[in-house]
Amino acid sequence: MEIIDSPRAMTAWSDRTRAAGRTICLVPTMGFLHDGHLALMRRAREMAGKVVVSLFVNPMQFGPAEDLARYPRAFERDAELVGAEGVAVLFAPTAEEMYPAGFQTRVVVSGLTDTLCGLSRPGHFDGVTTVVAKLFHLVKPHLAVFGQKDFQQLAIIKKMVIDLNWDVGIIAHPIVRERDGLAMSSRNSYLEPAERRKALCLYNSLQLGRKMVAGGERDGHRVREEVQQYIVSCGDVDIDYVAVVDAETLADCRTINDRSLLALAVKIGRTRLIDNTLLAG
Repeated sequence: MEIIDSPRAMTAWSDRTRAAGRTICLVPTMGFLHDGHLALMRRAREMAGKVVVSLFVNPMQFGPAEDLARYPRAFERDAELVGAEGVAVLFAPTAEEMYPAGFQTRVVVSGLTDTLCGLSRPGHFDGVTTVVAKLFHLVKPHLAVFGQKDFQQLAIIKKMVIDLNWDVGIIAHPIVRERDGLAMSSRNSYLEPAERRKALCLYNSLQLGRKMVAGGERDGHRVREEVQQYIVSCGDVDIDYVAVVDAETLADCRTINDRSLLALAVKIGRTRLIDNTLLAG
């Protein structure tokens, strides 16, 4: 595996690889890798001859009061994990390389960013779309794999690719969970043991929503209210949002159908966690 930290060198590698007729698949990450990330890499290897994993803690997507400074980092460990997955390149640029002095450009996707996490994290998705746009230009992938845990992010990136006519196939990978159901996340490392147990309220509440729909419930607001009441009953959990939305438009879904998504964001201690599930099927 080759480790590249220069944007110019990354593009040169991609140009050579494309000229040789090889397919490139990108897996963007912020590091502190877990089995969920490794599953994305394995999926990428199934689809492309060359896999590039980017490792970049993107300062543009963190708000002033968020966890940029304490976001977990373990570069040597991450490099070993990536290398063991048969990845061709680990692209690990610095913030100074990605956002040099005088940088003033942002890529903004309107509409889809105005709800769910976009409400409580203003500017977050502008940072996401800007850095993903830069990665697409530098790595020049034919394909890119994103996890469905960040469902809103996935929807926004798909929309950006369509609107800007990029020839990049976006592959959605199902949520990878711990044995007890908790969605894998780098931020899970923040949780104290008691908080880790409390975090299961996310998975359990998703299962409650699915059980209601399987039993015939079709009122989206009733599902949302029952799920919210369950989370409140768990105690010591701050709810950011509980929403039932259309999986494509992210608009409020009053009547459950096969595109209805239950999405959650809660704060346990100092840790903000998200999760989601399709309610039907």
